[in-house]
Amino acid sequence: MRALLSVSDKRGLVEFARELVALGWELVSTGGTAEALRRAGVPVVPIEQVTGFPEILDGRVKTLHPKVHGGLLARREHAGDRAALQQHGITPIDLVVVNLYPFRETVARPESTFDQAIEQIDIGGPSMLRSAAKNLAAVIPVVEPADYPVVLAGLKSGGVAPEVRRALAAKVFAHTAAYDAAILQYLTRSTEELPPTLTLVLERRQALRYGENPHQRAALYATDEPHGIRQLAQLHGKELSFNNLLDVDAAVTALAPWSKKPACAIIKHTTPCGIAVGSTPLEAYQRALATDRTSAFGSVVAFNTVVDRATAEAMR
Repeated sequence: MRALLSVSDKRGLVEFARELVALGWELVSTGGTAEALRRAGVPVVPIEQVTGFPEILDGRVKTLHPKVHGGLLARREHAGDRAALQQHGITPIDLVVVNLYPFRETVARPESTFDQAIEQIDIGGPSMLRSAAKNLAAVIPVVEPADYPVVLAGLKSGGVAPEVRRALAAKVFAHTAAYDAAILQYLTRSTEELPPTLTLVLERRQALRYGENPHQRAALYATDEPHGIRQLAQLHGKELSFNNLLDVDAAVTALAPWSKKPACAIIKHTTPCGIAVGSTPLEAYQRALATDRTSAFGSVVAFNTVVDRATAEAMR
């Protein structure tokens, strides 16, 4: 069995690779990944030994080769594919571990240049991932270090189950879609014309108790903007519902006009039960609550400042 490893995020790489070797796998790797494995004493075959061709163009071309993609895309049950592999001396690749150049992290740095951003557009990585994910019946595609334990558990128990392979493939296409969307956003953000298409990438941040109605499934998704909904953190309590989040959003919006004095908004079903300012958070809360104590039951209470002990105890 042959695995190809080429990662920018090297968390857990050496441990995962050692486990594969212990299971009898041959490891093929590129550039910095191969060097990291060699330094750790893990046996590895350099990619140029597989392709018979050196890395060129400062590493821009290293895995874009038929001996890589033929090994990934060959259908094991297809007689013609097996014959082609034998004819061209191609060894099948059964596991691909790839994560991509840090494009988003690069362009997020204010000092990064256009040329630096362009060099962080990964070509070979997405190609290998997509080839592996397309051939998921024969190849295990891994894009996240968090999935190493799942894959190892499957390999040790006789094989990675079809439903796990499908989930891993879905992660690959979600990852590459988000990656391409980030590149598109970067290349079009400075143009005066609005782009003809928009790709919105949302990351699941939290499971919700239910949607607008109890029979509906729901989750909270957010963009990768550094400020906003992705900063929301639930500290305790039962799972929120979609309606709870609507009320949170309404409450935060209601507090937007006040920044110099403590303010409190009490919202239920997106409707204010009371909004007030005060000299302290406690006073603001008491004033807002006094507006309509009955409707405030089961509501969302929001503040534009830190909630102190006295205010927290008043809300019990």
